[in-house]
Amino acid sequence: MNRITNDELTAAAEAIGPEITALRRAIHAEPELGLETPKTMAKVREALADLPLEWREGPQTTGQVAILKGGAGEGRRVLLRGDMDALPMGEETGLDFSSTIPGRMHACGHDTHTAMLVGAVKLLAERADALRGEVMFMFQPGEEGFGGGRMMIEDGLIDPLPEAAFAYHIIPNAPHGLFVCREGPLMAASDAIEIRVKGRGGHASMPHFSADPLPVACEIVTALQAMVTRRFNAADQVVVTVTQFRASDADNIIPDVCTLRGTIRTLSAETRERVHAACKDLVEGISSAHGMAGEFIVEHGFPVTNNDGRAVALAREVVKDRFGEEAWYELPDPLMTAEDFSYVLDAVPGAMILLGVAKPDADWQKAPGLHSPRMHVDESVLPRGSALLAALALETLERGLPA
Repeated sequence: MNRITNDELTAAAEAIGPEITALRRAIHAEPELGLETPKTMAKVREALADLPLEWREGPQTTGQVAILKGGAGEGRRVLLRGDMDALPMGEETGLDFSSTIPGRMHACGHDTHTAMLVGAVKLLAERADALRGEVMFMFQPGEEGFGGGRMMIEDGLIDPLPEAAFAYHIIPNAPHGLFVCREGPLMAASDAIEIRVKGRGGHASMPHFSADPLPVACEIVTALQAMVTRRFNAADQVVVTVTQFRASDADNIIPDVCTLRGTIRTLSAETRERVHAACKDLVEGISSAHGMAGEFIVEHGFPVTNNDGRAVALAREVVKDRFGEEAWYELPDPLMTAEDFSYVLDAVPGAMILLGVAKPDADWQKAPGLHSPRMHVDESVLPRGSALLAALALETLERGLPA
């Protein structure tokens, strides 16, 4: 395969920059939620309608995988992924292409991920005749807590498995065009928790005739924080956060049950199970000490997003070679956010790369962040993102992951 030069690839990406931006804006204006993103998928198919792609669909989601087969014969296989779903929140950006659907917004940047992936498809399709092997493009819904990536794997849409996989996540709070990555855990496992303290309700003026679950639930909240700091090594990052507290609907009623909800974030499977067990013991023990019943329920979410060291090494080399030493930043510590791409990385060696999308002259540390109703993206970065995705695919097909 004749290696496309840095200047060629950058120029080709910049040339289709207006198309990438237009698609991003069209997706942004019409956000869809969860596993059902048919309008977004239709926009993607329309943008790629004239390209020699094979398409796969599965029963569990509206996501699809496009296959680009190289014209130079059999070879390696690589996957590039972009997610498509939005968030159930209102938009306050004031953009000309703001969400036209009340209560929905692309505040996590999935519109940009999809648009950059489409750009990479176009860049690679232009060189399809010279490619040896195949590229899989995974257009995935349901990243925001729905497990769409897991479902697409279950549906067999990326079988046979590729040799490597890559994906992006934009960061509004990072310098313009900076590629951020690290080997090993990049993001945490995320589990939802529910705690129920069951007492005996009654009149608020006569608490001695009741078994009030509220002070017990309050004790549990504070005890959870002490548990994290005293039972787990500070170097082994653990987050337990209670975010909801539900009890009586009136000021003169002691409820029968107090319900708490929250999240647990961990960076290894072993710690994850230890935290679950410790929380269960704490909830049941404190409740029992007050003569009540405590119940601890875990809803397992995304696993740890683990970047393969070989994939990170390849990405580091490609970024520095094509965009300069200053374009790469090695993240010192994992983030405690979570990512659906973790399911792909559990099955395939690969890496998720973070891309800074702040304006070049902006104070990126003060920019509205992800999940903000005012989150904003400098669209001039998007061709750069498409160029790197295409370059990673080209390098993987040509020489595979480094040993």
